[in-house]
Amino acid sequence: MTDIAGGRPRAAFEWPVRVYWEDTDAGGVVYHARYLHFLERARSEWLRALGIDQSRLASERGILFAVTAMELRFRAPARLDDELVASVALVERRPASLKFSQHLVRRRDNRTILSAGVRAACLDAAGFRPQPIPEDLFPE
Repeated sequence: MTDIAGGRPRAAFEWPVRVYWEDTDAGGVVYHARYLHFLERARSEWLRALGIDQSRLASERGILFAVTAMELRFRAPARLDDELVASVALVERRPASLKFSQHLVRRRDNRTILSAGVRAACLDAAGFRPQPIPEDLFPE
């Protein structure tokens, strides 16, 4: 889907994340599935920062965004109480989908914990069929 092995691009948006007990496994490191929560929150807050309310988008315009593909590269473990920064950069816009580059970086040492390529499709909220992204949502 994307080359996630390279360095991180300049982020269009960053969101702070702290690691809590509920995020860790028996080994004291972040359980791999929890990273998806961190990435999702950052994308949701990115939309919010753009003035896009996802609930209203679904109820008033009948569309929503759903992840259709994700490629992850785990680079280092995050641990309890780590402060991370989740970044979101829109790298491609197609008629009915968006592609993001996302990274989780540990604040104290600026180490990349995870790199991700994410594709989200614009869907009709009622039937979950692909829909064109309204031009006014992400103007060029």
